[in-house]
Amino acid sequence: MRILPLLLLSILASSCTEKKERMPFTSVHIETVFQDSVSIRAIEIIGNSLAFAANKGVFGSLDLGSGKIRTNVEKYDTILPEFRSVAHTSSDFFMLSVGSPALLYKTGGNGKMDLVYQETGEDVFYDAMTFWNDAEGIAVGDSKEGCLSILITRDGGNSWVKIPCSKLPKGIDGEGAFAASNTNIKTVGNKTWIATTKSRIYFSPDKGKTWEIQQTPIVNIESTQGIYSLDFYNQNVGMAFGGDYTRPENNLANKALTTDGGKTWKLIADGTDPSYKSCVQFVPNSDGNSVVALGFTGISYSNDKGAHWQQLSDASFYTLRFLNDSVAYAAGRDRIAKLVFK
Repeated sequence: MRILPLLLLSILASSCTEKKERMPFTSVHIETVFQDSVSIRAIEIIGNSLAFAANKGVFGSLDLGSGKIRTNVEKYDTILPEFRSVAHTSSDFFMLSVGSPALLYKTGGNGKMDLVYQETGEDVFYDAMTFWNDAEGIAVGDSKEGCLSILITRDGGNSWVKIPCSKLPKGIDGEGAFAASNTNIKTVGNKTWIATTKSRIYFSPDKGKTWEIQQTPIVNIESTQGIYSLDFYNQNVGMAFGGDYTRPENNLANKALTTDGGKTWKLIADGTDPSYKSCVQFVPNSDGNSVVALGFTGISYSNDKGAHWQQLSDASFYTLRFLNDSVAYAAGRDRIAKLVFK
């Protein structure tokens, strides 16, 4: 009889440590939570709110609990900037415009935004930004004077410094990053990956202090081809997604997977859908198996690291962020929506 309690304890202990089997998604419910005549390509979930920035100088936040929206307009002289990049620390929100002048704002006093960096020039065009921690952040733009444009802050975003070309890999003529969804940069720990229009990935193991190039097999023959988005589930498993937005039906060499941190990349689902997508994101708590990719071509889902896909919806969006492992928020032309995957 003394064996029974020990057996019960053993069973209880093992059952507590077993992971609940995850069922694949088969559908997605879409609920529009904000509508306006703007193009929204940059969103970020910050605690219990979703921050966003768009064209026409529009930026704002959505309270995920109450659904209340707050919006504002940032104007620079007579310019209404087009914002396609946002980022945040635990205390501040940042947004960065495309084109010249490039305008990078951070949270200021009295509910206003402070301009902390600006840059002018014919080739100025910034595409994405993020932070490693509350002190250190990074933004990336198209090539200028022979190398990719990379900005770094080490003081919480109060000041930004552009990395000189002498400290970066040599650029390729016309190389940049697509400002399609603010997902050209991914950081995990100290590591950083930046995807470019030439299907190359700039990799830094030390938060932007040194850089090297990782090659991918994603097609980049035309100027409208290359990597539009990438995401990493952890320091090893990552996915890059591309295609050609002018020929969105093309599904050849437009998606690739790495399982060794980007040292090697292999094409997945080559020649099969999904075709062009502007944003790819791993599903949280999925061991890197589940991933969602979306664009104006609809929402696609894979439960086996991209080997096979199914189209869950034809709804058009530009960018996506997960709140948890079944709820996400997506933004696109004229709207932000809540996505519930089932």
